[in-house]
Amino acid sequence: MPAIRPCVLTLVVLLACRASAGEGVERVGAGGYLTTCPAKAKEPQAVIYKTENIKGPVPTSDWWSSLTWVQYSEPQYAHPLVLRAEAGGLRVFHPNAIATTKIGIFAAMGGGKNDFVLGHSAQLKFPDARLHDFSDWFLTTAFAADGKSMKFTYGHGSPFVYAIYEGGNPTLTFDAQPSVWSGNAQSAVLGISVNTKAYALFGPAGCSWSGLDSKTITCDMKGKTHFSVALLPDKSQAALDLFTRHAYAHVTGSKVEWSFDEKTSVLKTQYTFTTQPHEGTETATLFALYPHQWMRSKDALTEYVYPSVRGQLKLMRGSGFSTQMTFPGVLPALPDKGSYDKAVLRKLVEAGSAKENNLKDTYWGGKRLGYLASLIPIAEQVEASAARDQLYGEMKERLEKWFTPVDAAGAPKKQGCFYLNKNWGTLIGYPASYGSDVELSDHHFHYGYFIRAAAEIARHDPQWAADENWGGMVRLLIRDIANPERNSPDLPFLRNFDPYAGHSWASGKGVFFDGNNQESSSEAMGAWAGIILFGQAVGDKKLRDLGIFLFTTEMEAINQYWFDVENRHRAAGYGASVVTMVWGAKGVNETWFTKNPEAVHAINWLPIHGGSLYLGHYPEYTRRNYDALVAENQGEKWDEWADQVFMYRALHDPADAIRQYNLNPEGFPLEGGNSRANAYLWIHNLNALGQVDREVAADYPLYAVFKKNGTRTYVVYNMDAAARDVRFTDGTTFNAPPRSFAVHSAPAK
Repeated sequence: MPAIRPCVLTLVVLLACRASAGEGVERVGAGGYLTTCPAKAKEPQAVIYKTENIKGPVPTSDWWSSLTWVQYSEPQYAHPLVLRAEAGGLRVFHPNAIATTKIGIFAAMGGGKNDFVLGHSAQLKFPDARLHDFSDWFLTTAFAADGKSMKFTYGHGSPFVYAIYEGGNPTLTFDAQPSVWSGNAQSAVLGISVNTKAYALFGPAGCSWSGLDSKTITCDMKGKTHFSVALLPDKSQAALDLFTRHAYAHVTGSKVEWSFDEKTSVLKTQYTFTTQPHEGTETATLFALYPHQWMRSKDALTEYVYPSVRGQLKLMRGSGFSTQMTFPGVLPALPDKGSYDKAVLRKLVEAGSAKENNLKDTYWGGKRLGYLASLIPIAEQVEASAARDQLYGEMKERLEKWFTPVDAAGAPKKQGCFYLNKNWGTLIGYPASYGSDVELSDHHFHYGYFIRAAAEIARHDPQWAADENWGGMVRLLIRDIANPERNSPDLPFLRNFDPYAGHSWASGKGVFFDGNNQESSSEAMGAWAGIILFGQAVGDKKLRDLGIFLFTTEMEAINQYWFDVENRHRAAGYGASVVTMVWGAKGVNETWFTKNPEAVHAINWLPIHGGSLYLGHYPEYTRRNYDALVAENQGEKWDEWADQVFMYRALHDPADAIRQYNLNPEGFPLEGGNSRANAYLWIHNLNALGQVDREVAADYPLYAVFKKNGTRTYVVYNMDAAARDVRFTDGTTFNAPPRSFAVHSAPAK
């Protein structure tokens, strides 16, 4: 990473938030976006805390995002370390314990005032901290004042903090006086303990130390500039020796790469570190893997582990590692295989097809698009052509209006449009909601509905989705939330998705003591399913494989951290069946908006659609989660989102879901983005198909496999214009006609 320059804080003054006819519009195919903010609309703060070294768009919605939004930062949960920028430097600490209660898993942080601060011997305080460099899961934070500077590089999984000093030496100010158990004032390396934790301090060769019997230790680097510290997995000479071997190979970059093998439906992901040796020739580093990584990696681990709120982190040495995960397929909808009265379903479709004309904001307008996208295939299956045309027409009209930046007179719109904020490098839709404008939060939640709706249009009309028509704007939405290209001049790499943590973050700022967070993991999955379907519909395998990488990786993270489907990662004290919100510092069984048990559970199910079958991969967990919901609700009287409860229940026991549905078929409360027709079709189809079978995969990505009474049912939706043979990993093969479902049943092999 480039050396720090003591530069002034980058303050970008935005263009005035107004646009006149013919100005401030950028065309993209048949649509476009605004380049100046609509009048009276809100947008993010102009100040970005970064150095002049940052030339392109700044990532948001990351585990370290608070660094760029506030003067210093809130705690940044790298795992196993926690880092916080303060006036005196970088605070480095680790939880004293992982505490569990009936509603949460918490990292005990001691109020955030331990273990020590890495400061500068010649500068007691700095005016701010700034982002100086970043890669896929590492970053460099810079402090500079009056010709004196220090920069710190750290990242996900790394037990190290690497430092470069100019104009002075490292000082470590401890919360409590540390004990030195290895080394002395003339040693390059010290082993110390503080607050029950063991650390190692690595000075350059020939350095000396002062203050070893106090709360402040200073390393005299004798004119050299490199320094590092590490959290040790235990207080032992063996651990110290291992870390000493790798401490001088400073990590300078991190990179994730993915590839999808169509024949086996296996996603392979490669994680690579680049390093710069400051002493010696060792280039390998040490890094800890999260459970979703070490469970899906064949690379050798060391014997060392760290506790964390995600479960056990396992230490590895080298320059990288790879994981292999099976992509379980997605469908645009379920096929019509249920045993039910089609006249009833047709009536439900027709009742749900009335056009809505109100614009709504990007979230609720998006949910309307998701509603339409789920209902259109059902209308087709029951041959309700008038309802289908009404639904399809509304969805197409809505998307085209959002993608058109000017009104009928050719003047830039004030709402129902998108604006590209070049300062932060982000696309903002207006009307905005839930902080999607000023905080850049929830973009993947909102835009995911747009993308899935666009994929449904592309399923019928690929030409509509061509770049020169409306596809260019769809791709721009995709790039806003999950740009696969690094170094783009307008939008950052994988904005919402954290490739090392394996899941998305919702807050654009992350300005919380507990770090960033994500509540509705299922809405993130809806976005990734939409990318897969859109990519397949337009014949763009690179785009499709981006969606497969996001979908498959986040699915693994959800199974381990939100659901813990196999009871492997949580201490016994956590009594809930689900973590509703994952934070950097905790996992809790609560929502932002209600304590109602239906919503606490279903916020990680909705919206249920053809890409939601992963929720049924572990039927025993699905049963356990449902039983917990019944207990928390004190029975099966559902006063909110009953449709989601029935649809989730059907993944384990569809007959019981039908029983509950039939108790009050016209009066149960619906989630705002769903229809009674979708709930009705889903539960009856699963009653015929059986439970989801995760053991069998296909060589075509739009597939699903079910199992019931010893019979497997294989489902394919062929999005292509020509028929194709689809082969499954158990040897089953059959022909799928173009642009339609193919369903085949046979005794399980």
